Parts: sequence; structure tokens; C-alpha cells
Amino acid sequence: MTYYAGIDVSLEMSSICIVDQAGSIVREFRVASDPQALAAALIGLGLMFGRVGLEAGPMSQWLHGGLAAAGLPVVLLETRQLRAATRAMSIKTDRTDARAIAQMVRTGWFRAVHVKSPLSQELRALLTARKLLVAKLRDIDNGIRGLLRGFGLKMGKVGERGFPARVRELVGGRRSLAMVIEPLLQVRGVLLAELEGLHRLVMTAARHDEACRRLMTVPGVGPVTALTFCSAIDDPMRFTRSRAVGPHFGLTPRRYQFGETDRTGHISKQGDGLARQALYEAANVLLTRTSRWSSLKAWGMGLARRAGMRRALSALPTSLRGIGLKPDGRGRPQARRRAAPDVARRHRVPLEQGGGRGLSAGRHGIQRPRSRRGTWQSKAATDTGPARPSPPARLARSACLTVACGGTTPTTNRSEQPRRDTQAGR
Repeated sequence: MTYYAGIDVSLEMSSICIVDQAGSIVREFRVASDPQALAAALIGLGLMFGRVGLEAGPMSQWLHGGLAAAGLPVVLLETRQLRAATRAMSIKTDRTDARAIAQMVRTGWFRAVHVKSPLSQELRALLTARKLLVAKLRDIDNGIRGLLRGFGLKMGKVGERGFPARVRELVGGRRSLAMVIEPLLQVRGVLLAELEGLHRLVMTAARHDEACRRLMTVPGVGPVTALTFCSAIDDPMRFTRSRAVGPHFGLTPRRYQFGETDRTGHISKQGDGLARQALYEAANVLLTRTSRWSSLKAWGMGLARRAGMRRALSALPTSLRGIGLKPDGRGRPQARRRAAPDVARRHRVPLEQGGGRGLSAGRHGIQRPRSRRGTWQSKAATDTGPARPSPPARLARSACLTVACGGTTPTTNRSEQPRRDTQAGR
């Protein structure tokens, strides 16, 4: 007979519930939250387990690795789905949670969570530590500004390097205040030095990753965003198609449909919050800070005019989903030689190494069509008469997005000008 086990993990002790194929409880007990102790307790029963369920959490990856190494068929359960299944329980304890996990793995009504590789876990630890130091450094800066403001001392606009000198200049004539501020400046200096060290590690990791280098050719995407995205994806083969990446990071809208009611809400904000934040910030930089124009930016600005900037910032990261990874012949992740068809056809994002100019070939980095059906060539090669508006200026005009080009950003297969019928009588 096949048995199923559910484990509710706590910091010190874990509750285990074992059920049979009919759902009857066979045994319940508590074991120390350690992979060796859990594996010894389950294997020592002499039962054949079909599945062993664990709820995804801070210790789940560590416990999953130990139980899998012991030969147990362990799976990780999605947290939100498990919480929805146990919401109807009038009494919630570790024991009842273990029973619910056991019943879910028995019936198969669960969503398995991907267990990241050790390399992705180490990269995520690096990014999390860097983010922590950035937050603490910002807290100290704001704290110093607040303390000085109480004495009428205003910092004003000052750079990161000139911050300590400006503070010491303001508190120069107040000895008691300087004794309070100086320890904060010393701590700030240590945090800044360690933050620079972690950032160098991030840049080194991104420099040695081919997929990160390819993502960094997209305007607005830097080493932090690229490394965050790659560590969150981990294994691209777990996505059946590129469209699944957007919902995985919570960048697609919610939908509620019941009877005659059908509402579409804001983005779900599920999944990896760190990756979603990095992609959103990269989209914001591309649309608001990057001065160089590209077809990707033109598409985002057109969407912002039609639907608003917030929707454009949420939709633009999903357009980068095709710039993914795929394993090579030896099973190692590598960057694709070109973007997926949906991205390459709509945005023409350059993916050659050493690019990063926003568009592919061309002496000036910006190209335009030679004719309605012609190929793309540089501006210098075609201008023989008076100067014409640049492609960014033409793309920025909503009048150019006519019905002839489908109401979207002009591409090599679409004309920027309305179609002119050449046949007589039309």
C-alpha cells in the first residue's frame, strides 16, 4: 500500500502526519526540524511513500535537499494554495496543518514549487544582502537629515561622497551635536565600503554570465536587474512558453468572473517580489531616464499614451520574456542566439554581444526605412535633400500610428505613413 506524508515545519520541531490511500490517518508524531532526523523517522517506519509534502518556506529548500538525498519523493507545496485550503478550518494548529498537507499530496490537488539550484540560491543571497545594505544606508542618511533638521540645519542636495563633509560642516560649531552625529557617520562609512564590495561581486557575477550580458544590451537593464532576473528564472525549461514568465512574476492583471460579473483588476503581485521590483524599475528607467530611442521604448511610450504610464510600466517587463535562457547540449544554461519570435518581431531588441545601442546595425545607432517596403538603413546613407525629422520624433507623434500600420509601433513590415492606393479610380 502507498502512503502519503505531510510535514508542517517549524523552527525547532516539525509535525508529521501519515495517511493511506483512503485518507485515513495512520500515524502522527513530532520530529526535530533537521533533514537527517526527518529522513530517519520516515524511513524507519518501513512504509512505501508515494509523496512527502512540505510547505514552501525559509527552511524548505534545505529540508527538501536532505530528504531528496535520502531517496524520499518529496515535493514543495505552494503557500497561497495551502492557505486557501486550510482557511475553512475552525482550529489551526501544527497538527491540523500537517493533516491538510498529507491530504493535499494524497489527492494531488496542489501546485509543486520549483526548487532552485544552489548557484541561484547563492546569487539570491548576494542580491538580498546588497539590498539590505542599501536600505540601511538610506535609513542612516534619512536619520541624520532628520536629526539636523530639528536644529534648523538643512542638508540640501548633496552627493553620496560629499555627504559626510556636508554634515561635519553643519555641525562644526556644535560639539554636543557632533558627538551624536559622528558615530552615525562612522557606521555609514563602513556600510558604504561593504556595499561597494558586494556590488563588485554582483558585477563580476553578471560579467561571467552570458545570459546577463545579453539582458544588459536592453536599455535600462543593468547588472543588478539582469542577475536578479536570471536567478529568479533559474531553469528556463520549467516554463512551457515565454508568456508564462509574466504571470510567474505577478505582472499580469487579476480577473474575477462570477455569473454576470467580470472584473479585471490590478496586477496580481504574486511570485518573486525582488525580480518584479527590479523589472519595474528597469522599465521606469527605460521610459523616463534613457535618452536614446529604440523601438522598445517607442512601443512603451505608445502604450503609455493609450493606457497610461502605470500600465505601460507593468506591461514593458513582460515584453522581455523572450530574452530568456535555454540549456545547451551539455545541460548548462546559456543565452539564446536571438530573442523569441514575439519579442524580435515586435521590438527588434538587439541581442548581439557588445551591443547596447538600442538598435542593431547603423553608424548613428538609429535606422529608418528606405521606403514603404524597403529595408532599414542609416539616416546618413539616405538623406540627400533637406533635413527630415528624426525617427524618434516621428515615432513620438501619435499621428504616425495610423490604421495602415495596425495602430502599433512601425516595424520593417509596416509603413509609418498611411497606405496610398496606386490603382486608378481609388
